[in-house]
Amino acid sequence: MDVLVPFLQLLVLLLTLPLHLLALLGYWQPMCKTYFPYLMAKLTKRSNQKMEGKKRELFSQINDLKGTSGKVALLELGCGTGANFQFYPSDCKVTCVDPNPNFEKFLTKSMAENRHLQYERFIVAYGEDLKQVADSSMDVVVCTLVLCSVQSPKKVLQEIQRVLKPGGLLFFWEHVAEPRGSWGFLWQRVFEPTWKHIGDGCHLTRETWKDLEKAGFFNVQMEWQPAPFKWLPVGPHIMGKAVK
Repeated sequence: MDVLVPFLQLLVLLLTLPLHLLALLGYWQPMCKTYFPYLMAKLTKRSNQKMEGKKRELFSQINDLKGTSGKVALLELGCGTGANFQFYPSDCKVTCVDPNPNFEKFLTKSMAENRHLQYERFIVAYGEDLKQVADSSMDVVVCTLVLCSVQSPKKVLQEIQRVLKPGGLLFFWEHVAEPRGSWGFLWQRVFEPTWKHIGDGCHLTRETWKDLEKAGFFNVQMEWQPAPFKWLPVGPHIMGKAVK
């Protein structure tokens, strides 16, 4: 099957040639940064409808970290439109991080709809460099559908470990590669060069579970789930938590 991949990639490239030319000339990225928040606003709404029960179950564990102060310092990495806000328990102090400033107006709307949370600030930054967040300052870091598009998952996970307090939790939900040797994995390889432009740097073939297992967390708990949208080339999802 491997011999088919270059041929099929070329075919997809030819079919999407205008997109690749715009990217080569430097015009596509600014356009993508503008339209991508609108696309995510549509997709995350539908995704939340499908995943509501699982997300509520996952994020309900934040209540265990409230302690005597009753507050939880939570950093959402790659916050996007604020689609996770509705699932966080009350009394969370939320710091939002995203490299795309065009998400801010969507965040403002989500904040207005979720007044049970306390919002600290919106930081425009990449996950590999969270220098505006102090060491050991967060009880929780949330990372959903983010590690697929960062430049270095390893560096992002190192930064997450740095900002988490000892015993703090990383909650994650990420799409990952199909099993190697499967037809699904072949098609992910075929579409990935084009998909990265459509999905603002999103990689289809990352084996993110390996990065999480090697990141040095005290404990990683992970559940595999089928992809919520069969019509997209994204593969199965992993959801769980890791303890610093």
